[in-house]
Amino acid sequence: MALLGTEAPEDLEQIGFRRITNGKVGEGLKALLRAAKAYESKGYLIDAARIYKYIGMFMLNRTESTEKSRPPLLKSAYLYIQLISREIEKEEVNLDRLEEFCMNVLEIFSALGDSQNMQKYAREFANMYEDLGDAYYNADDISSAIKVYEAALRHYRIINDREGVRLISEKLVTLYGKIAEEKLEKNDHVGAANIFFRVAFFIKDLFGYDLHFMEMMDTAGKNYEKASKLSYADGDLDRTTELLVKAQYAYLLGRNFSRAKLIGLNVSRMLYQVIGTYKSMGEVETAAKKSMELVKALIALGRFESAIEVYKNVLEMSAKLEYKVTIRKSVLEYLAALKSDIYILGILESVEFHIKKGKYKEALELIEDAFIRYSGELGKIEKLLYNAEGFSQVH
Repeated sequence: MALLGTEAPEDLEQIGFRRITNGKVGEGLKALLRAAKAYESKGYLIDAARIYKYIGMFMLNRTESTEKSRPPLLKSAYLYIQLISREIEKEEVNLDRLEEFCMNVLEIFSALGDSQNMQKYAREFANMYEDLGDAYYNADDISSAIKVYEAALRHYRIINDREGVRLISEKLVTLYGKIAEEKLEKNDHVGAANIFFRVAFFIKDLFGYDLHFMEMMDTAGKNYEKASKLSYADGDLDRTTELLVKAQYAYLLGRNFSRAKLIGLNVSRMLYQVIGTYKSMGEVETAAKKSMELVKALIALGRFESAIEVYKNVLEMSAKLEYKVTIRKSVLEYLAALKSDIYILGILESVEFHIKKGKYKEALELIEDAFIRYSGELGKIEKLLYNAEGFSQVH
């Protein structure tokens, strides 16, 4: 079918992707380029930026050369920067959309190996988010202020601006502290525990992996444990085990190893019972989910062989990329606690950010990089992992 000048951008886009799928790459890319230009001319900048980025990344992955991919990628970055300027000027800023635009700009410059522009725009975005956070704080919109300050913190970390990281971390500790007090007043121990766990990572930016960090993690663990007792009293064994594993890891990262071990042994026994119940009911997916809790509990106990045996059973029930990320994240948490390693904590934060966005592929890439860095310590468990995954294809 000929590509006519009267084709709508949506039609051109469909034609382009269809032709690429059918192996007609050159024709497909030409159709997509026309679609991007058409979107741009109609003022649909989000669609135009998306298509330009796709074209550039496709060419970069195919040729491993930035020469041909640079023009469409730079065009995409330029459009995303325009979109950022428009969004920030709105009376009500869509924070999720703003974050998406910023991430795309940085991803493009990272892919091009353009560290100068990467640093430049990361700093601009950090300053922008900090100013926006101050505005939300002054307007008493605490939840938005927290979200924006966290974005500012991520960007200050990218450019390794220690002073920026320190200032934003202090603001976040203060804001989260107020919310934690409110949670405790309402006896919301889970909500408080989640906040204490999160705040610990900001505290590590201020003091490192020291007593302050460990005390905050210990406080998180105590609140998860209190919440688990309430769930147990209500007869909710499913929720009880979930909270106990959270408590186990909070205590682990707080280096309260004796408490983490005790909880780990208890919750492991409970989980074997819960998993058996779900299997007998034919609820395979739920059994797989609870089995991953057991995997985590066993890893925190340092029982890697037992954890891998359970993991093999999980893969037979439900082979998910999410589970592949979960088990590796648990290994890193165990290693971070063992070594009091602040670098691993930073990796874990980035991994958690991608997990919340549902970007498990990106999370896995970060973890694999960390595994390479710590190959000496992780050689045994890494070998066990790959052997286990050889029995089942993980998608």
